[in-house]
Amino acid sequence: MANVFQPNWDEEQDRPPFSWRRARLGRQAGGHALGASLFELPPGSSSFPLHIHHANEEMLIVLEGCPTLRTLDGDRELAEGELVACLTGRAGAHRIDNRSDAPVRLLVISTMLAPEINEYPDSGKVWARTWPPGQPQPEDAVDLLVRSDQEPVDYLDGES
Repeated sequence: MANVFQPNWDEEQDRPPFSWRRARLGRQAGGHALGASLFELPPGSSSFPLHIHHANEEMLIVLEGCPTLRTLDGDRELAEGELVACLTGRAGAHRIDNRSDAPVRLLVISTMLAPEINEYPDSGKVWARTWPPGQPQPEDAVDLLVRSDQEPVDYLDGES
């Protein structure tokens, strides 16, 4: 049974500064069209690189600690209980950093739409995929991660 206060952690990442553990509560509860993930970030860590979703909207809910929200407009510290809507497109760009001395826990609720395109402004990458975030990658999935400064090709290039 999924429980936000007694989570069953089912994923960890430790590639500093991107270190966290996650309980995929939406999946654990049987959800398909709506996702929910509980993240715990140790001091000095970050969630994911600054990114932009072009298909999925997210809602961040701070359950414990004081994380820093980074957007294209700058940084601001969030308080326990605060909610932040991360809209699709550049207005919703976000990254969470834990600059405090205590762990941070936040609940991320999201739509689960596919295909999805994510932009990474700091590194100039674009990720396109045909399956919803938080779901296992199907064998026949399209999964393309490229730098946006690569030479464009003509629509009919390589076609006969």
